[in-house]
Amino acid sequence: MFKYIYIFILIPTLIFGEIEHARDLMEEGKFEEAMKELLPAARSGNADAEELIGIMYAMGLGVQKDDFRAFDWYLRSSMKGHPGAQSGVGWYYETGRGMPAPDLIRAYTWYVLSAIGGDPDAAISQEEVIKKMTPEEIKQAHVLIDDYKSWIYPFR
Repeated sequence: MFKYIYIFILIPTLIFGEIEHARDLMEEGKFEEAMKELLPAARSGNADAEELIGIMYAMGLGVQKDDFRAFDWYLRSSMKGHPGAQSGVGWYYETGRGMPAPDLIRAYTWYVLSAIGGDPDAAISQEEVIKKMTPEEIKQAHVLIDDYKSWIYPFR
């Protein structure tokens, strides 16, 4: 039994250490090395690693800039409740970068979810995007917010 307890304590600690090491590498400008550290954690479903990979693709840090892939990595992380990634998804929907067209309903949805998750900048983005929306679009967004909120943040 102690073996299983040890595993449940050790594995998250190791993954957290890998993420922090990858952040340090990014700060040092060693983006290719950071990507090698992040990919295993991201493939295991770590939301922090997924968000950081999204940032790397969004900004072209150690990889070719790719809005499609950046959005995909942000979305993976967002569905796990990562507020920073949720703001990233909102921004992509708002600007329409890497998409056929902007989608203000989904942009607002993700900004609200990000604010619920604790991103302090999300409220500002939310206020800005709502100025561009019709009352019907706001109503549609709140339907999506209710759907996602109960799944992403079941206890809030």
